[in-house]
Amino acid sequence: MNTSQTGTRQTGTRQTGTRQTGAPRTGASDTGAASGGRAADGPWIGRALPRVEDERLLRGHGRYVDDIRLPGTLETAFWRSPHAHARITRIETDAARAMPGVRAVWTAADIAGLAPVVNEAELRVPEPLRRELDPLVRSLPHPLLADGRVRFSGQPVAMVVAESRYLAEDALEAIEVDYTPLPVVVDPDEALLPGAPLIEESWGDNLALEAATSVGDPDAAFAGAAVVIEEEFRAHRHVASPIETRAVQAAPGAYDGRLTVWSNTQTPHRLRDHLAQTLGTAAEAVHVVAVDVGGGFGQKGIIYVEEVLVPYAARQLGVPVLWREDRNENLTAASHAREQVHRIALAADADGTLRGLRDDFVVNFGAGTFTGLVVPYNSVVHLLGPYRVPNVDIRVRAALTHTAPTSPYRGAGRPEAVFAMERALDRLARELGMEPVELRARNLITPAELPYRTGLLDRSGNPQEYDSGDFPQLLRRAEEMADLPAVRERQAALAAAGSDHRIGVGFAVYLEATGLGPFESARASVLSDGRVRIALGTPSQGQGHRTSMAQIAADAIGVPFSAVEVVGGDTDTVPYGVGTIASRALVTAGNATHLAGRRLRERILAAASARLGVPATELTLDGDAVEHHPTGVRAGLAQLVAEGHELSETAHFHPPGFTFAGGAGVVVVDVDTATGEVTLDTCAMAHDGGRIVNPVIAHGQIAGGVAQGIAGALYEEMRYGPDGQPVTTTYMDYLVPTSAEVPDLELAEITTPSTLNALGVKGLGEGGAIAPQAAIANAVEDALAPFGVVVRRGPLTPDRVRGLLREATGTTAPATV
Repeated sequence: MNTSQTGTRQTGTRQTGTRQTGAPRTGASDTGAASGGRAADGPWIGRALPRVEDERLLRGHGRYVDDIRLPGTLETAFWRSPHAHARITRIETDAARAMPGVRAVWTAADIAGLAPVVNEAELRVPEPLRRELDPLVRSLPHPLLADGRVRFSGQPVAMVVAESRYLAEDALEAIEVDYTPLPVVVDPDEALLPGAPLIEESWGDNLALEAATSVGDPDAAFAGAAVVIEEEFRAHRHVASPIETRAVQAAPGAYDGRLTVWSNTQTPHRLRDHLAQTLGTAAEAVHVVAVDVGGGFGQKGIIYVEEVLVPYAARQLGVPVLWREDRNENLTAASHAREQVHRIALAADADGTLRGLRDDFVVNFGAGTFTGLVVPYNSVVHLLGPYRVPNVDIRVRAALTHTAPTSPYRGAGRPEAVFAMERALDRLARELGMEPVELRARNLITPAELPYRTGLLDRSGNPQEYDSGDFPQLLRRAEEMADLPAVRERQAALAAAGSDHRIGVGFAVYLEATGLGPFESARASVLSDGRVRIALGTPSQGQGHRTSMAQIAADAIGVPFSAVEVVGGDTDTVPYGVGTIASRALVTAGNATHLAGRRLRERILAAASARLGVPATELTLDGDAVEHHPTGVRAGLAQLVAEGHELSETAHFHPPGFTFAGGAGVVVVDVDTATGEVTLDTCAMAHDGGRIVNPVIAHGQIAGGVAQGIAGALYEEMRYGPDGQPVTTTYMDYLVPTSAEVPDLELAEITTPSTLNALGVKGLGEGGAIAPQAAIANAVEDALAPFGVVVRRGPLTPDRVRGLLREATGTTAPATV
């Protein structure tokens, strides 16, 4: 990525890899930002402040799980199944146990008293949803170590604890396991057929989930439509692949008996509660700390068996125990994501007005039920996007297969749904002979129609309602950035010249329900030196919480930005929390911070009023002191704390509903028909994240999401052979793009504040990842339309593009069109 930015004021920071268009934000003055001084000329919210967390990390002073080296720490390695499906007929571990430096070797028989892992919070079905839709949601408890049968290649079978990872790995070589291979199924459609090999024999089939919903009269809409298109689109399997793989370290308490666990989890409070339940102790006896985290993207938002086994080992052995995942384990044994097959149909009038939608889609859950309805139902409620669709029929089923279990990954069902819907819209536009952008414009919900109810139920079971947005403006901004007339002229010229290079343009418009409940916590406290600490239930995996939440707190309390420090992910600093998942942190933790800050301000003024003997209404909180302007008498915050005033407040924010962010992505691609290579000429995004707390962080979030969307469109795919063996098990095969493959991103921003919270903010951490796969697929199909190419899945590697051309033209090389 190159470094460039226009159209916004900044002090002391540069935005990498993005160009921003549009006017600077009102009230986003940078005076005093670099010094952290008083916000005399406006609020801290809206300022493009440099992230305060970055310098420490860039200097190598980060503290990740692997950096926490306690004396006497033992290390762990896992024997993982080489088979996708097999019965375990013998395990011999005596030789491994006898090796020097080995402290323990455990199999399922050794830990029989420990309950399997069930992500209960994710599997819970809200009562209104259960009552209205009566979905089938099955739970398959995940054994800590395989007991009698393995269900996917990479499943843990045995655990070795030794004095070093090297010794633990050596001991794995001494373990002998005999298997009887069993039939395997990896395709979700095949898994649902009668007679398919079973993942859980007691079920009798592989159907893990089923739900259906409808709005209006879809049968009549399709029967009376002027045009109907039916298509099948496949969202292929991805891996989140964070730069820091999973890791956990646990130490038994030296003096208070508590168990301390350091994990790079996204949900420390859920991990604490799960460990307490599994180990048979009170939640207060377990202390979980999410230290610096090198990316999560949803993969670290669930509970894994390793996160239970390592603390168990520490308790059993009485010493600290560490496990850190290697890259091969991350690619094969950590959760995967995305794989869905959509059979979608659209009905429309002759002028392109949408009348109906049908979609029957299947989700591949892999060999587990980690998160139940979360991803499938996210796809259901985001499928309509920002479009008016009066008649709807949607059915979703999830299949178990002999592949690694799946869980949410940045976007969590939204990129898959948007891929299906936006690809279907392009196919409809081609059938109608209409510009795809014009078809979208005719069907977008307008601001005058908001709040807008779709007729579906949202994830909480309430009527789905879009609270705010301006979707037509987002599309207009994207169209402007693409310069559509110029693209069409160039397209015609290349075709006329018979060039091997063809260009195409693709759009994708999306919205995203953000601010998932049920609540989030924040505690605001004045420290002994007069500074303010904000403790959150939401850990950070790179989102910039220490900066953005400090800006919110500084405005709410009335102290300088530099006087606020933010901590998150420590179950001791705030006793209750949900975590950083689902584009929720800014909405939930941000508003909890605002509430706690306002309450702390009132408490400070009340304490100063008592000390100074003047009414609180005559006092002003001015930096690190409270001042009585008529007399000039001041009381410092540190002084108030020293005199015994408890200056601390806790707030819990319960969002009343989902607030909707949105965006429109556009790409212009150059496709070399001789080689199949796809090059991005233009990559632009217009987004609406509500009130922006920090433009630098917001733009970085969008840019990072777009990069991951590009990766899924052109490079990344987790593949299995028919025998259930993963074949993309290293970065030699699983292609992750570098900065050289990700082009400059042009950003435009509009602002429609949320109507559902006092700050007017929306979540945007996942937004950038939602549109690119659909937009790029649309652009490639547009470029290759003269050849009759239809794009139904990704990634659009050179080999796949050449295959599409051969299939469409019936030749070994594309015909000249």
